[in-house]
Amino acid sequence: MADGFDKIQKLPDPVPGCPNFRRVPGFKVYCCGQPTIAGFENVLNKVCGDIYPKDGPIIWFNLRQEPNVYVNGDPICARPPNKIGEYAELGAITRDIQKANEEEFLKVCEKRKTENGGKLKAVDINKKELEIEVKELKSLSQVIEGLKEKFPGLVHWRVPVCNSAAPLAADFDNICKTLVGTAINTPVIVNDQVGLSRATTGCVIACLFKEFQISASFEGLVETVPGVNASLLKTDRYVMNPEKDTLNRGEFEVVKELISKLKDGAGAKNNADKIIDLNGTPKTGGTGIKQLRENIAESKLSYEIMDDAAQAFLKTKIMDNIQKYFYLIAFTAYIRESAAAAREVVEADQKAAVALPASGKCSIPAAQLKLGKSFVTFLSENAGLDDLIDTGKGNLQWERDIPPAALANLEGLAAKDFKGNLGKIIHDIYQTAHVMFGDMPQGDHKKRAKYRFASKTIMRILPAAMKKEIEGLIEAKKMTMDLYEILGKCTWVEIK
Repeated sequence: MADGFDKIQKLPDPVPGCPNFRRVPGFKVYCCGQPTIAGFENVLNKVCGDIYPKDGPIIWFNLRQEPNVYVNGDPICARPPNKIGEYAELGAITRDIQKANEEEFLKVCEKRKTENGGKLKAVDINKKELEIEVKELKSLSQVIEGLKEKFPGLVHWRVPVCNSAAPLAADFDNICKTLVGTAINTPVIVNDQVGLSRATTGCVIACLFKEFQISASFEGLVETVPGVNASLLKTDRYVMNPEKDTLNRGEFEVVKELISKLKDGAGAKNNADKIIDLNGTPKTGGTGIKQLRENIAESKLSYEIMDDAAQAFLKTKIMDNIQKYFYLIAFTAYIRESAAAAREVVEADQKAAVALPASGKCSIPAAQLKLGKSFVTFLSENAGLDDLIDTGKGNLQWERDIPPAALANLEGLAAKDFKGNLGKIIHDIYQTAHVMFGDMPQGDHKKRAKYRFASKTIMRILPAAMKKEIEGLIEAKKMTMDLYEILGKCTWVEIK
């Protein structure tokens, strides 16, 4: 499948050949989609600018599960037929598996090119067939090796993750291991196909690691500067807009339980929320496309207006995104704990070199900082978190409850004379819906939510014989649970 497509660019000020490139405000962390060969060089030149040396270390994380080759400089990926134009949830793909898949993909492309007279067949995200005359064919690894001629400090590291759910604990650790030993000003670039969910998640992790470096390196130093209130620099003091609803604030029941179990869980959530906001849209202070926390609330709003099949898919996605948010908070708690430990764990013979005369506190160069333990170990020490999220991620109110008095009124009307009271029943259903969905803004979403509620409610109060008949027709796929179809069946009179 061709990676690029019409309207892939969602952001202003595009970098040629690299979709949705942007910098996270306040950090030398960058996010983007899969670049072309020319796009790689354009990005690296932009990241270095006139100041950062082109031979200096640059970390590039590729978070894709699917392997890539480059045909005439443009990226093409291998996807199963049922994943064309969809999110690539490919299962337990490791770095080694992805590397092997890329090598095999290159061999397959070479073979097909030879058999097809120098041409390759592919599809775009809309499954439209393409035939490409191949002038140049390279693997992603070959492209990276070519870039190292101009940027010898480039480190390209694959951390394949799925789209919706959290990265594995080992994936968090792999990102951290790659960043240990780098300076605070070392550029970090993260990509997926488009620069959306996976890349945004990777950028949040990278920013949190940068915060670890800043906290462990400079806190002691900042405290020596007259007139500086060090508490103002702490992101755990972040206060979210109280006017946002509970879903947009990330106040899920399972998250509340997590906060109660973690040491300074509230501070960890505040810290994580601040970084998530900076990696989000301009509305929350970012420069990106996806807001990982508020995206859950947006998906939940869409859930209320979809049919049953679409709801099943979206419900899984919502729960996966809650799981991701849960582990980002847990990872933030781990990073905060690691920063505090790093300031204390200094070899006795080195302490004099990094201790500040005024306070005696240590200011350790970022490149010398070490993580005392892994995130995997942190989770094992905080036993029960995995079980907590597995059982709690679905703890949402998926359907709005009809007020008992309104339901009793409708059931009474239906029991007394369903057909005779049908006009009154429909009026009262919509009157109830108007109140129940009063929090939703006017527009198509609200109309569809009310219509879906009306369809489900009329089914709920149908007389038993009529309900059994209609349920049979729905099961046989002769009709759908649609208000007008149900009313049509209820009011149909056969001519004798």
